[in-house]
Amino acid sequence: MNEQKILIILGPTSSGKTDLAVDLAKKYNGEVISADSRQVFKGLDIGSGKVTKKEMRGIPHHLLDVASPNRAFSVIQFKKKADSVIKDILKRGKLPIIAGGTGFYIQAIVDNIVLPEVSPNLTLRKELEGLLREDREKAIKEMGRRLKKLDHRRFREIDQKNPRRLMRAIEIATALGKVPKLKLPVALPLSILQIGIRTDDDVLKKRIGGRFEKRVKAGIVAEAENLHKKGMTWKRMNEIGLAHKHIASYLKNKISKEEMIENSIKEEKKYAKRQKTWFKRDKRIIWVNLENHERIDKLVTDFL
Repeated sequence: MNEQKILIILGPTSSGKTDLAVDLAKKYNGEVISADSRQVFKGLDIGSGKVTKKEMRGIPHHLLDVASPNRAFSVIQFKKKADSVIKDILKRGKLPIIAGGTGFYIQAIVDNIVLPEVSPNLTLRKELEGLLREDREKAIKEMGRRLKKLDHRRFREIDQKNPRRLMRAIEIATALGKVPKLKLPVALPLSILQIGIRTDDDVLKKRIGGRFEKRVKAGIVAEAENLHKKGMTWKRMNEIGLAHKHIASYLKNKISKEEMIENSIKEEKKYAKRQKTWFKRDKRIIWVNLENHERIDKLVTDFL
């Protein structure tokens, strides 16, 4: 095996990435690196669908539980940690297998993105957060308008529905005039295979609904309540997003449990759609059905 190779398993939420990554790690002497922007947080286990010890089946997993859930964790932090872990796995003669659905994390690895170190602009953040509190949808549109005016290229590339990403891009563009080109002129001395899990929309929607119902039974609400007791503010829970903003509303008695479940499932489905849109732009990804074991094995064997 060429020791400078990385395998990436990606796809939308609930598509079966984790199981496939573990199967391939067992077969090809690999270790798994999570590329999930919420699984990095300690204590956010049920809420992020974090892999359990049993599901790991003895395969080492990296970049889980590496950050406090009370503070934001940037793609810069992820990239630094991921680079270090990849280097270590390769040094030990094993195959790094990155598995996840956070597109920007994966792109940071694939294209060796280096982001500018720009300090938070507290005045700007306060203003934009104020707009978000007043009217979330209107605020997101306004942030998109501002970023488009500041840096049209970055506006086209970004997840235009993600207020935190928009806020950060506006911050950088305001400080530097524009967001610097993300790709380095020199590619990494690594060979990377990206396998995307192809999913039927209707099947995926059913999986998302069923998976969230299981999380509710497993105690996602109690977990969120415990995080709040340990210092996670309602504002921070809202920033973490997806189901957590609706769980926060439920815990504050603003909506019923039924509404919380219904809204959370809708949110997860919308997220899966955004993930698909993001990954669709990268023509280097090879899309396969999860059940097509022969095709997956051939791709990996030929690559290695």
